[in-house]
Amino acid sequence: MYQSMSSAAVAAIAFFVAAPLQPVKAQTPPIRAYQPKATASARDAQIFDQQQKANPSRFDLKKYPLTESNASHWQESLWAIGVLAPEQDYALQALEKVLQLTTAANLTDPQKGIIDTAIQVATQLYTLKPAVYGKLKPHFLRTIDYSDDPQWVAISLAAIAKSAVYPSANISQSQIDKLQIKVQQRFPNWSEDLHLRTTIKNIQSDRQLAKKIPIPNLTDLLTWQIAPQQAHMYVLCRPNRDILCLSVLKDRQGQFVRQNKQLWSAPLLLQSIHNLDWNFSNGRTPQGIYRMEGISRQPDDEVFHAYGQFSLVNLFLPFEDGVNAFLPQQKGKFSGDLQAYQTLLPPTWRNYEPIQQAYLAGAMGRSLFRIHGSGAAIDFFRNKPAVVNQKNFDWNATLGCLSALEIYDDRGSLLKADMPKILNALNMVGKGKIDGYLIVVDVPSPSNEPVTIAEVAKYLDPNAKN
Repeated sequence: MYQSMSSAAVAAIAFFVAAPLQPVKAQTPPIRAYQPKATASARDAQIFDQQQKANPSRFDLKKYPLTESNASHWQESLWAIGVLAPEQDYALQALEKVLQLTTAANLTDPQKGIIDTAIQVATQLYTLKPAVYGKLKPHFLRTIDYSDDPQWVAISLAAIAKSAVYPSANISQSQIDKLQIKVQQRFPNWSEDLHLRTTIKNIQSDRQLAKKIPIPNLTDLLTWQIAPQQAHMYVLCRPNRDILCLSVLKDRQGQFVRQNKQLWSAPLLLQSIHNLDWNFSNGRTPQGIYRMEGISRQPDDEVFHAYGQFSLVNLFLPFEDGVNAFLPQQKGKFSGDLQAYQTLLPPTWRNYEPIQQAYLAGAMGRSLFRIHGSGAAIDFFRNKPAVVNQKNFDWNATLGCLSALEIYDDRGSLLKADMPKILNALNMVGKGKIDGYLIVVDVPSPSNEPVTIAEVAKYLDPNAKN
């Protein structure tokens, strides 16, 4: 999802809960060429609202204790800090106040929710603005040393490891190794906790680039059918998710959709606003298999900022509730083991660990993935230059979803949008019904450029015109 703790996002969550899945009719609603919430004055009002929610007075623990009745207050205020990324002491101190509670005992669920938001925003600012938010380091280290919550420990360990690229962070590889050992000693069953296990695995993999398992033959994946008579959308990314990904589409007969004699394609951004890895809630989109089933309609302006004006394509991970049939001819969610998930892949890909991320993320409880646009201004997130490649500045990062281009001018007029193209293509191959599979995969390259149509085409019919 795009936002999690803003008022728009609270409405968006309610929207998803209330809105039934619509797996049959997938036609694109009429395009609104004018959107009042996209005008310059509306944009200014949106930023002003975030500034009000990030006002230093809202972080007074005596006035606003961390109780259930103040949970929305704190989550909205912490989210606003993440949006604005202010280079001021009060924002740092606000995060410190909440992070002090990662080692507290007898926390209530609402308090844990506030801490979840704080540690995610803290990771974002600590790893992307270390010169200002480097003072959060002791709180991450204290969490690693004393917190009993394995997810907070895992996020803290990941944040420390990620910050090592900055000399100012003063973190050596030997220190990271010692922290890993400490975590393993504090949690003797660490390998059974998915957050700890995948975090340690990710850190080790980043360190041992030369020993990484090479990506299997991409032709095998692109020509494979997870199930017969199903559409397949492939989203091909670079490991650096600051770079745009490329989506291509295969119809129910297993033929790639072409337009003007070349592969149909649409660019998407699969980066996390919070700079979190795939194995955390609100982290970047995991690699692997998703069930694509129906749409969530965008009926009005209530959640326009979060998702734009167009319908959202529903994606489901293994183990996620709400899906009609993850596997054709078998109602309900996928509930098999890893071996059953692997059988959905071509034989050459079954032991490739990165493609198992979707399975693991589903087991961790991640959910509500969508392909959607964005009604927010392209500069709404003030830390954005540190999050995405400048070439992608027109796209907004998300909290795990796949972000499509949607741009408005200062008068609120729609300039560009890719969701109609995506919805129409899916509707065409499904003959009025959106279902099938979406497969995300990172394709390494020495270049810092996005995957191209020509690059994809070379893995297909060598005689195809690109």
